[in-house]
Amino acid sequence: MIKKFFRFLFKTLLWLVVISVFFVLAYKWLPVPVTPLMVIRNIEQKQAGGAVVWKHQWVPIESISENLQLAVICSEDQKFLNHNGFDMEAIEKAFKKNKKRERIKGASTISQQTAKNVFLWPKRSWVRKGLEVYFTFLIELCWSKERILEVYLNSIEMGDGVYGAEAASWYWFNKSAGKLTRYEAAALAAILPNPRKYRASPATSYIRSRKEWIVHQMENYGPFSLEKKSDK
Repeated sequence: MIKKFFRFLFKTLLWLVVISVFFVLAYKWLPVPVTPLMVIRNIEQKQAGGAVVWKHQWVPIESISENLQLAVICSEDQKFLNHNGFDMEAIEKAFKKNKKRERIKGASTISQQTAKNVFLWPKRSWVRKGLEVYFTFLIELCWSKERILEVYLNSIEMGDGVYGAEAASWYWFNKSAGKLTRYEAAALAAILPNPRKYRASPATSYIRSRKEWIVHQMENYGPFSLEKKSDK
């Protein structure tokens, strides 16, 4: 009986690994049509009795302004091009602060956020965090940095029912993602911590302040070139 149980457990885990690797490899080239967060938000809207709003349009990274690419890196993960999925220094600092304050403080990289957005659910738990580490490792192994950023910018929540750079650009600024100015890109990056609460336009005083900080970081970042470490 015990042998059968462990055999079943082993086969189940093996199939889960195979399926996860399959989707990671598939999304190396294919657009991500839907994410778990989109489905969850859709269900929440239906349960609340509201109209279902779902704006999402995949575009290649060449059609997304470099201003927005740089803005999200400067606001979310300035070591993105250099780390292997995890910012150990930020994790260590977050761990020390959490230990003192006894509260959760994130230190997620763009790679970790992409893994969570595309493959997992938003609610925090140790199980999800463990799976996030696993999928982050996989996408860093199989995808280029350019692909990770492309998937991130096409999947991230940027408003209530608004997903991805193209839909967000039209929703907030009535223009395509490729035409975003530096300040417009910074405004979108500024709302990422809570995109259903904050507004990119018209911006509150808090978002304006955060936007100015992001623009300052962009100016200090230096020449921006999305590093393709390998085609993988």
